[in-house]
Amino acid sequence: MSSKQNLVPGFQQFTPRTGSTIIGDRLQFCAGAGAETVASTLITDLAELHGIQAVLSVSAPADTPMQGEGTDVVLSIDPTLADFAAIAEPLRAEAYTLEVGERIILTAATEQGLYWASRSFLQLIQASGDSRALECGTALDWPDYPVRGFLIDTGRRFMAPEFIRDLIRTLSWHKLNTLVIHLNDNEIAKDTGRSWDEAQHGFRLRAESGEFAAFASADGSYSRHDWDSFEDLAAAHGITIIAEIDAPAHSRAFIAQDPELGRNNGNSDMLDLTGDHALNFMKRLFDEFLPWFRGPVVHFGADEYERGLDADFKRYFNQMAAHLRAAGKSPMAWGSITTMSAGAGAPAPEGYDRDVVICSWNNGWYGPKEAVADGYRILNTNDDLLYTVPYADYYCGDGLRLEKLWSDWEPHVFGGDQDLHKQHPQLLGSLSACWNDLVLLDYNEHDVYRMVAPTFPLLGQKMWGGTPEGMSFSEFTELAARVGAWPGREFVL
Repeated sequence: MSSKQNLVPGFQQFTPRTGSTIIGDRLQFCAGAGAETVASTLITDLAELHGIQAVLSVSAPADTPMQGEGTDVVLSIDPTLADFAAIAEPLRAEAYTLEVGERIILTAATEQGLYWASRSFLQLIQASGDSRALECGTALDWPDYPVRGFLIDTGRRFMAPEFIRDLIRTLSWHKLNTLVIHLNDNEIAKDTGRSWDEAQHGFRLRAESGEFAAFASADGSYSRHDWDSFEDLAAAHGITIIAEIDAPAHSRAFIAQDPELGRNNGNSDMLDLTGDHALNFMKRLFDEFLPWFRGPVVHFGADEYERGLDADFKRYFNQMAAHLRAAGKSPMAWGSITTMSAGAGAPAPEGYDRDVVICSWNNGWYGPKEAVADGYRILNTNDDLLYTVPYADYYCGDGLRLEKLWSDWEPHVFGGDQDLHKQHPQLLGSLSACWNDLVLLDYNEHDVYRMVAPTFPLLGQKMWGGTPEGMSFSEFTELAARVGAWPGREFVL
């Protein structure tokens, strides 16, 4: 198999040359300015995965590291490299070249791109087997979409911090660059038949003192230290974390503490938006935790609110979006506008705020064609195609339908008559999701991982470079298994 498609995701371009390079047991690394951290990480990973020992030297003051006698691997950051000029922003930020010849030379426009280059180098070694013979040539690689990721529902079922960190590691192995952590939710009481007083609910951030300390769930929550560990690891692995605090529906965790926040005198999981009490509460809640969130985007939920309450919902949507922007964050929300208001109307204040990234999760609630016509930037989070609900008899109860996704899906595909054209300028990318709806069942993080992990190589390939020409599903599955051993595991077996 050509090196172009001997890793997951495969290279966008690979120009082969005659011969191969053998990767020995000891390597000499040289890193240019800004490339030292990636080089050190790569050295650690080579030792863990392949038993290869390496020594790092840092070039100074160099824009280009020295490539003298004995240097085996060279890493550098050079945003002016001519190869990157034709790649559109923001995709250029993740672009890189990887040259296999006398030396292995990794060059990228940014540290994130260099990190992706290092993942490709590791996978090429895995794919080569015991020979460690890499085909000579030069790869130029970049993603088709800037947002490629996964959402994990911790609101309904707490996920151990160690598991979240391993999710970050496995996502980055396949160049998926976004992890959305859904931080609050509750039992679907209409399905379980239990009262709201009995219903399970969760809010997973733990303030040590003050107004919101009591809201952290007793069955599991993340301290500031836990959250910082997620952010630190994500930054080192090319991942952006997006925190989601979901309201005005899915809000039982808040209403249980303060019934005046809820509809029907608190006998609900929906906030009462008729006055300012609930709205101001949510603004204070976000203000408490926004300093934890380092990424540029914060998700404020806004899905599945009670139908018929259009004016209250629109006011909440617009005010929360404006509040997050005033705090320096770009707002993200679920697409609900068709069902709630029969369309977005004129731009705010008459209609809906357009400066929000919309997760297009359901073609009926707010389909992608209507969303882009209204001017929104969107993500494909289509429920029929991309939702896993462990052990459910709806959506995908045991992991996504991978063979169907291989044959029929790419990020612009939403199903029905809602497909967009490939790389539509308002389509930022895609997220798959795991929703822990069935709160009364007994399962854990290992069960979740078994279901979602096989999706990451396939979705990573589809979101980075589309479907490889001439490759069958079985061939891809075999390749993904061959290059699937990612480093640094602390929880996943």
